[in-house]
Amino acid sequence: MAVERFPVEGGHIMMFARAIGDLDPAYHGAMTGTPAIAPPTFVWAADHYDPDSAVRPKPGEPWVGSGSTPSGTGGPESADLGLHAEQRFEYHRPVREGDVLSAVDRPGRTWTKEGRRGGALTFAERITEYRDQNGEPVVTSTLVTVRTARPVGAGE
Repeated sequence: MAVERFPVEGGHIMMFARAIGDLDPAYHGAMTGTPAIAPPTFVWAADHYDPDSAVRPKPGEPWVGSGSTPSGTGGPESADLGLHAEQRFEYHRPVREGDVLSAVDRPGRTWTKEGRRGGALTFAERITEYRDQNGEPVVTSTLVTVRTARPVGAGE
């Protein structure tokens, strides 16, 4: 992911909070007139500002999340993602209404374990650093994916 400009707007925070079912008034500044803070996983919305995101629907193209495309064929990133095994967020400060974030990915650690059914499982981290308009760190996200050495169900 490479996002140069992700404006954090009060209405966007409020709709995100509603979508996840969180009614905390801190997320509803658009209704109260008080500047909002964003829910903890809000930075995932940055995918809407990344034109190359495999999880961002594109007009006229099948979307991997729609069930209309086989898993792993949703776009340039999806083949590299594997199974989403874990997600960690490190907060340097809250994401606030009015922030303009940028995001850059970098690879993290990679390791291999033997699977319970045989075959190697390869784990890989993808670290995304979100920075504010002043270049200060706001959130560091670590996504861990896992891939099998052979397709699931092969040889069974």
